[in-house]
Amino acid sequence: MLQEKNGMIGNLPANINIMNPVPNKDAKTITGLVRKNGKIAGYELSDGRVLDKDAGVALAKQGGIRGVAIASRNGSEYLRSLPDGDERNNLGDLPSAPAR
Repeated sequence: MLQEKNGMIGNLPANINIMNPVPNKDAKTITGLVRKNGKIAGYELSDGRVLDKDAGVALAKQGGIRGVAIASRNGSEYLRSLPDGDERNNLGDLPSAPAR
């Protein structure tokens, strides 16, 4: 995991996230994204569950999703990958998952 240095985490400002939840020991990872009209509408988890965006944010706040932070844009909360130096696990690089 990249460390905060001089107000930055990697090449991003450290304050970009509004919350960095601490994952529970049984927290799941996001393995796929549900997209609607090109935008992220939900998340597929490592246990096979598919959650809409709001439910994913709520679960992450409870520590149920590992490797993510909560950010906000235009008053809407969403999940962001925590920078760890590994581009392969960035949310934007994950495969699409079918909506269920």
